[in-house]
Amino acid sequence: MDTTTALFYVFSAVLLLASFRVITARSTVHSALFLILAFFTASCIWMLLKAEFLAITLVLVYIGAVMVLFLFVVMMLDINTDSIRQGFWKHLPLAGIVGALIALEMAAILMGGFRLTEAPTLSAAAQKLGNTKLLGIDLYTNYLYPLQIAAVLLLVGIIAAIALTLRKRKDSRAMNPADQVKVKKGDRLKIIKMKSVVEAPDAPAAPDASNKGAA
Repeated sequence: MDTTTALFYVFSAVLLLASFRVITARSTVHSALFLILAFFTASCIWMLLKAEFLAITLVLVYIGAVMVLFLFVVMMLDINTDSIRQGFWKHLPLAGIVGALIALEMAAILMGGFRLTEAPTLSAAAQKLGNTKLLGIDLYTNYLYPLQIAAVLLLVGIIAAIALTLRKRKDSRAMNPADQVKVKKGDRLKIIKMKSVVEAPDAPAAPDASNKGAA
């Protein structure tokens, strides 16, 4: 067994343990910390697989931004976990069945990629570009339309989140899109004709008498 294989098994064991502790830890802060550990070990596995772009993205985006935000929110809200865990064991069998179905569906989709006997070889020119540049070229050429659809879905999700947050609030400044479409030019802009007014220049100030006597 070489060093890469040994590190893969070590990181995989840590990842499985951290993932299990995410859903079994009694404290929500500990769950968030275990999730950060799971993301970090997953990025280490991607580095072993020479997918450095995905590894750095996982560290910067998820660990550096999203999970830190989650951790601050969990610590500020002070959620009562006792009331949340009341039906944990009752719903555990159903959750296990759903998790097993998801795992089987993912295995059925991903097993095709594990049947490769040899890794695909790249040309000498492609090897000089690097994985990150090759991924960008492939993403914006062969998968441009799925990328645009994903961007539109994210935009719709952002708008829906804002709309759900601001609805039925007295202090919200929401606007009706139907009223915005029906508006006319005369409702927003009104031109008024006015006569020009020219102000007379101010008269020069009179010289001071005391200054004249002194002169």
